[in-house]
Formats: sequence, structure tokens, C-alpha cells
Amino acid sequence: MTYSQRAKQIFEDEIEELHKLGSSIDSNFDKAIELINACQGKVVVMGIGKTGIIGHKIASSLASTGTPAIFVNAAEAVHGDLGIINGKDVVLLVSNSGSSSEILNVIGPVRNLGCSIIAMTGDLSSRLAKEADIVVSIHVDKEACPLGLAPTTSTTATGIMGDALMICLMEKHHFKAENFAVYHPGGALGRKLLGRVKNLMTTNVPRVEVDTPFKELVHEMSDKHLGMTMVYNGNKCIGIITDGDLRRAIQKYDDLHIVARDVMTPSYKHIHKEALLSDALAVMDQYNITTLAVTERPNTEEIIGIISIHHIIDFN
Repeated sequence: MTYSQRAKQIFEDEIEELHKLGSSIDSNFDKAIELINACQGKVVVMGIGKTGIIGHKIASSLASTGTPAIFVNAAEAVHGDLGIINGKDVVLLVSNSGSSSEILNVIGPVRNLGCSIIAMTGDLSSRLAKEADIVVSIHVDKEACPLGLAPTTSTTATGIMGDALMICLMEKHHFKAENFAVYHPGGALGRKLLGRVKNLMTTNVPRVEVDTPFKELVHEMSDKHLGMTMVYNGNKCIGIITDGDLRRAIQKYDDLHIVARDVMTPSYKHIHKEALLSDALAVMDQYNITTLAVTERPNTEEIIGIISIHHIIDFN
């Protein structure tokens, strides 16, 4: 067997175990989500060794997606680091065996502080599992390591279970891309969404008059590649036509000898050029639209550009 063949087998072995773990997820996971969601403090993730490394990642992922969380090394906790924990916190203890002395040693002190405990463990009969309020299983039947000694599949399972917690909590909190930008101002997405609308908008605004024939307005929309056009009556913008408006017009009218006023939507959403891209994205998300008219200043009607969700997504 070549090394590449062996590597493929390792992938298959781990995936098989993960499938089994995924199938075993039960209502305890729901209870963990609800407990964390109701938490008035923060999530304190604690672990040791390899699972401690994964625990650190879980805490970091939670914190960056709207769930206040920190990681505390279990060995350091009983030497002063418990001072960062208070009774409003939920403590997530991560231990595959559920019998690590460092983890077991913090259970009593954490209880004394008044914290609820969630155990993430592979041994449901362990002392950790028995003393926790909620147990989330990360049990796997076997490690990918041929000796069954090196943490492999078990650490993968722990990481994925942490991802599941994080994503479910994101959705519970309605966490959006614009929120992500606030927590990641140094990352590529953060730099993107904390930029200004004026930096990405196009000034080549699709425009038709109120009496523009249907065929001509379709041509204008196709030409500008934004899936929309603004509708004007002289110098005043009085509405918008989108791809959706065109589809509805085709369904409604047998004879398409119609003009822009017959198809347009009188109201349209807009944003001023100095607004953050995250604000523009929030408006698009709220109204389930993909473009915004851009004005020179807040509360003015003079349109100077268009910002599209594709401008934001495609920006590097």
C-alpha cells in the first residue's frame, strides 16, 4: 500500500466514525444550546493536552461569532485562573476520557462558584459525565492511529462537535456577515465590510424614463448587468424595476406593449455613500434585496450610484 492509499484509508476511517457520531446526537445537544443561549455571563471552555488545544479553538470560534467565550487551561485553573470565572458563566469541560485528573479537579471549585457544567466527553460512564448538568457525547469507537493511542479521530470529533455548537448558536443569535466584520476588523472580510459604500459603488446607474417601452428597459437592465434600473420622471427618481418585476410583468400582461410606469415599484431602498459596507449588507439582508441606490448624503434623494451585493462579495 502506498502512502497516498494509506492516507485515503485514514480519511475513510475517520469519516466513518464521524458519521456514527453524527447519528448519535440527541436532545442533550439541544439542551446545551439552550443553556448557553440563556447564559448571562460567558462560556468558559476548559481542557488539557490535545483536547485542550481543540477547546481553545472552540472558545475562539464561539467568541468570534457572537457567543462570549474564553479558554482556561484546566491545570492552570486551580492555580489562580478560576478567578476569571463567575457564577453567571457556563463551563464547558472537554475531555475524551472524562477521567483526566486536571479536569476532575476543577468540577468542585466550579460548582462552588455556582456555574452550570456541560461535559463534552467520549465516555458517558465517566465521572465527568456523571457530575455534569448536560453531557454532549464525542464518543468514537476507534482512533485512526493503528495503536489506538494517539488522539486522532477523537480530536477530529471534538472539533466538529465544537463547530456544530458554534454554528447552531450563530443561527440562534441571527449572527450575520456584518456582525462578523465587527469581530474581525483585521481580517479580509472585516476590512471589506468596514469599508465605505462609496469605495465599491458603481456610478454607471441604470436609468429609464417613466414612459420607456418595455423592450428598451429590458435592454438597459441587460446592458448594465445589475438586474435592476431606476425609473425617472424628468430629474426625479420615482421608482425601481428589478428582475423580479420583469418576471411578474411577463406573467401579468399578455401584451407587453407597456412602459416603465406599469412595471416599476414606486418605493426603493437607498443608503448614503459614507455608510459602511456592513450597513449596506444589513439593509440588503433585512429586505431580501441585492442592490441599493446610493445617495450623496443621508435623507437626500439625489442618486449618485448603485451598490450591489456582488460588488461586496467579489471585492478582494
